[in-house]
Amino acid sequence: MTWESVIGIEVHVELSTRSKMFCGCAVEFGAEPNTNTCPVCLGLPGALPVPNRKAIEWIMAIGLALNCEVSERSVFHRKNYFYADLPKGYQISQFDIPVCHDGYLDVTVDGETRRIGIERAHMEEDTGKSTHIGDGGRIHAAESTLLDFNRSGVPLVEVVSRPDIRSAAEARAYAQDLRAVVAELGASDARLEEGSIRFDANVSIRPEGAEGLGTKVEVKNMNSFRSLEKAVDYEIERQITVVEAGGELTQETRHWDEEAGVTHSMRVKEGSSDYRYFTEPDLAPMVMSASWVDEVRVGLPELPAERKARYSDEGLESDLAGVLSASPVEVRDIFDVAVAEGADHRRVANWLVGDVTAWLRRTETDPTKLPLGGKQLAELVEIVDEGVVSSSAAKMVLEGVLQGEGSPREVAKARDLVQISDVSAIEEIVAGVLADNPEAVKSYAAGEQKVVGFLVGQVMRASQGKADPKLVNELLRQKLSS
Repeated sequence: MTWESVIGIEVHVELSTRSKMFCGCAVEFGAEPNTNTCPVCLGLPGALPVPNRKAIEWIMAIGLALNCEVSERSVFHRKNYFYADLPKGYQISQFDIPVCHDGYLDVTVDGETRRIGIERAHMEEDTGKSTHIGDGGRIHAAESTLLDFNRSGVPLVEVVSRPDIRSAAEARAYAQDLRAVVAELGASDARLEEGSIRFDANVSIRPEGAEGLGTKVEVKNMNSFRSLEKAVDYEIERQITVVEAGGELTQETRHWDEEAGVTHSMRVKEGSSDYRYFTEPDLAPMVMSASWVDEVRVGLPELPAERKARYSDEGLESDLAGVLSASPVEVRDIFDVAVAEGADHRRVANWLVGDVTAWLRRTETDPTKLPLGGKQLAELVEIVDEGVVSSSAAKMVLEGVLQGEGSPREVAKARDLVQISDVSAIEEIVAGVLADNPEAVKSYAAGEQKVVGFLVGQVMRASQGKADPKLVNELLRQKLSS
């Protein structure tokens, strides 16, 4: 039997607000444990929540960027469950009337674009952080557990996709594209390493062509896009193996073990009835007026998909446009300025997604501190076009600019990388090379055209790479033909 995987992704995003969702405590990653807390986020008796308006606006912005409808009215609910890092014994969330609903995100994998439905984007508050002391950091092996409530009450948006994803590669592409949207909005720093964006995958299988859904398994603890893809791939294969062996799947939550490359059962998966949702009595319903929604919509920046389309319209290939559109804003700003200065779109983009991005990674430089401007990059393209430096020497010029040595022209001169374009000077070098390689000259006379490449190399070596390769080629062929 041929199986089809059915995947949905739940994305939790910590919002970039200065204070928590229902109190004035600071949102600060890395603060000393339990220093950003108060009676509200600790759930002490009599403490009353007050909603954070900015957090609601961020949720609306994310929903609008994902082509969602914004509800005219939205309600808070209590999601009841008991765990040590949930001080109230319930989480303020949303159930049947979320802030946003019915959207989509288009993702492209291997040249094929598919539309992934967005079921809802709703608000909830984060829990505290549990640190399990013991082998492996897992609760079942812990000797004790430390609780930090700094994160308790931090505003989250949960974006729930429809089960429209059909492969692990699509799951990864969806997660990457959604993160790019959130980061572009500025709604979150969306750093996976700090847990400010987290992905849970709901995975099931069914016979290919079937309409119904199989038994859903939720997979947690995937802290990178690579982990997400590997975990989903593993879970699909595990489920197929179980079913084809005659076994039955259990609706459960499983933990991805990155080191072992497998998932482990954590607990039987809860249903919505297990949480006993009811309307939060301490918070009034929210009304999202048309004017408020329009105010948020007007403030949306150019989104990655729109930017990719613009780059494609300007002449970039789809893949190059996609990579550039997902680059940091500082890199994209350099592109726009360089193009405005008259530099070729494709060549500027190739410099940025290639050598510049590689330098950022190699040196671990924050893009906000990138020592390169659009005018400098345009000048680099210009001096290559003028023949001032060769394409290979231009890489060394760029390295010098990035190290703060000056403009491209200044670096080319200071590093002695300026090409020799004087005809008489190159003719002298060519004559010397031909005199030193009589066998190559004879081979050319006998019809072996490929020796020209060898001779060009010899001239470039003799000129220490400074001779204009195009001029060298022309002069060599003239001399050889005569």
